[in-house]
Amino acid sequence: MKTTSIRVRLTLWYGSALALILVLFAVALYLVMSRALREQVDASLDEAAAVAIRTLGEHRFGPFLIFEDLSQDFPEIALLDKFFQIFGPAGQVTIQSANIQSREIPLSQTSFRASLDGKSTFESVQFEKGVPLRLLSVPIRQDDQLVNILRVGTSLYPTERMLHRLLAGLYIASPLALLVSLVGGWFLAGRALRPVHAITQAAQRIAAGDWTQRIQTPHSNDEIGQLASTFNDMIGRLEVSFRQIRQFSADASHELRTPLTITKGETELALRRPRQAEDYRAVLESNLEEIDRMSRIVDELLFLSRADLGEIKLKMFPVQLDDLVREIQQQALVLGQERNIHTVLEAIEPVVVQGDDLRLRELLLNLVDNAVKYSQEGQTVELSLIVAGNQGKLVVRDHGIGLAPEDHGRIFDRFYRTDEARAHAAKGTGLGLAICKWIVEVHHGTIEVQSVVHGGSCFTVFLPLAPSAAKVKDTNTSRSIKNF
Repeated sequence: MKTTSIRVRLTLWYGSALALILVLFAVALYLVMSRALREQVDASLDEAAAVAIRTLGEHRFGPFLIFEDLSQDFPEIALLDKFFQIFGPAGQVTIQSANIQSREIPLSQTSFRASLDGKSTFESVQFEKGVPLRLLSVPIRQDDQLVNILRVGTSLYPTERMLHRLLAGLYIASPLALLVSLVGGWFLAGRALRPVHAITQAAQRIAAGDWTQRIQTPHSNDEIGQLASTFNDMIGRLEVSFRQIRQFSADASHELRTPLTITKGETELALRRPRQAEDYRAVLESNLEEIDRMSRIVDELLFLSRADLGEIKLKMFPVQLDDLVREIQQQALVLGQERNIHTVLEAIEPVVVQGDDLRLRELLLNLVDNAVKYSQEGQTVELSLIVAGNQGKLVVRDHGIGLAPEDHGRIFDRFYRTDEARAHAAKGTGLGLAICKWIVEVHHGTIEVQSVVHGGSCFTVFLPLAPSAAKVKDTNTSRSIKNF
């Protein structure tokens, strides 16, 4: 069974279940029909016996009953489908209908003893080479004395013939119904599993490298359709992921190849002929600068890889974010001193968030460093921190080169840098904003960017307030409303 297809297994299971149901149905139908027919025979015998007893009541009882007198008033006694016998109190036959004159059907000891006790008895008998009979023996009593025993009987041959016909019909109809059901089950299973076959073929083509494959399931909302839709969504996400991985690999190779090319070229140039110590020193300083850049790229890549694997553990404590912003603002003044770029504080409110102090500091420093790096000489970078609902809202605004609208959605991708950004600041790695996005997300916040080409950029970070800070804010708000 493990090596057979699902279609075959479904058909076999369906056929086995249906065969069991048909057998149970046939047995139940046969038993119910047999019981109903026998009850119908017994009811007809009982009714005939009641009519015979009323007729006998109009004649004298005893051993000298005359059949001709009875048959005139009781024509049912000569019916072809039933026969009558009247026994004396000792069990001897006194009168019997003409249709069994040639047969001897004695009174059984069971019926005789039951008649002595005043009880009626049903019996089924079959004599050698004879048809089965159904017999009803009814005692006739007068003054608490048994005077006669009336027996009414009929042949069970019509009943047996009807049951045999029913059994033959079941023998023929059940296999035909099972065969038709198996064919229908095979067809329906194949139709239902057709999308699975399509999924298998698509998966094989995808394994061969064709990520454009999708499963077509028009107007299908069943389980197979849901599976196909889920498969399509998964392939779409995988396609995007692999595209990003290829782009990431190309960007990483490009970012690492540039400093390696510079280092190799300067070293080869220095070794072509003997030079003075100052020249060698200049080459080594340049090489060291490029090595520092590669080390920074590798460190940031390692950080993001560990972040993707969930290996970076954060120490979550209440952090006074406004104090952290003030510290970063002082560092930003030093960063922009060479190009006369000033970082100023605008609206600053006390904000306490639950987070990791080191990672939040890295977040602020990366945003401010980018703002300073991509600003023009003599421009200003503005920082603000306010409370917005149950969140702290941090805004870092610059008036630098800005971003085109099509770059807004990709600015947080790893190694993504616009051509103008590369020309303006060649030493960037393109990983800072990706790290910022990860830090914001692990703190259950969001980060947004608004930018215009040559009009500057505005990065907005929303971080949830620490529980204690949120309670204090709600209390202060309630007090203000109450005082108002």
